[in-house]
Amino acid sequence: MFKNLSHLKTYEAGKPIELVVREFGIKPSEIIKLASNENPYGPSPKVIEAVRKEAKNMHRYPDDSFFELKDGLSREFDVESKNIIIGAGSDQVLEFVVHAVKPNKVLMAGITFAMYEIYSNQVGAKIIKTSSKEHNLDEFREIYKKEKPEIIFLCVPNNPLGECLDSKDVFEFLDEIKEDTLVVVDGAYQEFASFKDKNKTINPKDILKYKNVLYTGTFSKAYGLGGMRVGYGIANEWIIKNLHKLRPPFNITTLSLKAAIEALKDKEWVKRGIENNFKEMQKYIDFAKKYNLNYIESYTNFIVLYIRESTKIANELLKRGIIVRDMASYGFDALRITIGKPQENDKVLKVLEELI
Repeated sequence: MFKNLSHLKTYEAGKPIELVVREFGIKPSEIIKLASNENPYGPSPKVIEAVRKEAKNMHRYPDDSFFELKDGLSREFDVESKNIIIGAGSDQVLEFVVHAVKPNKVLMAGITFAMYEIYSNQVGAKIIKTSSKEHNLDEFREIYKKEKPEIIFLCVPNNPLGECLDSKDVFEFLDEIKEDTLVVVDGAYQEFASFKDKNKTINPKDILKYKNVLYTGTFSKAYGLGGMRVGYGIANEWIIKNLHKLRPPFNITTLSLKAAIEALKDKEWVKRGIENNFKEMQKYIDFAKKYNLNYIESYTNFIVLYIRESTKIANELLKRGIIVRDMASYGFDALRITIGKPQENDKVLKVLEELI
């Protein structure tokens, strides 16, 4: 039993607050969780109020057409509802893609979102990664011509590193890929990248001219709905129709649906959160420069700092109630730190200063 699963890895999420409470006896209110790239400000108060009112309907299934949410996304991106599929997080849409194509070979960056590899392994695909940790499109081109993968994943910006390709380079690459290879452009952090540098902006509408490209997005990051699990895919109608064959009914909840619908409306809240993110990120950049630490320029809501003995440092932070992501599991000494609220970042940097 389960022998076919023996080769599969389990995705490791960031340590939950509850586990740190049990392990170290620290009060939940004193724990700073900056390991899972969650939005520290949460959703708009208007979203919270709308969900509170909707709670009386939690015994009802959601509208399985997701009409109102798709309508909002249609207006947001100037696409049609028929070009959209809704998932329980964008990773569910990624799962649909892999199981729909059942590829023999899948191409991705050397270090990128772990679920690409996990889903691909589920269908027995050969995983091909670039030698570069970050996205190097010249390497992608070379491997594509040689290996002819059925799926290529581009994470723009890239999680867990934070770097981001220019949109011009992405579209030039897409123009070179034949239609028998599906390219997934993962835009989970696109709102952050687009705010920081317009040259990074990928408009999902521009994806529709391709017969073999899917764009994915999420409400977990900029919109502050990580706990609600709502994502979406945007592509030409043929791709979306086929992915719908794998979508189970009511795959997001009644409350998740309401939250996403309302979150789209409060653009000022989202904009303010992104502004605060990059303002606070500058503190980490200044810290890195002060102590001669290398870092990856980030277009996301997290930053990677290269720190020697990162596992030791991460464990010391944990003992003090600070949860970050140790990058040693990816083969190099570094910490990935989600950008928190001002007081959280100040405390993290103060403790880091003592430790290094």
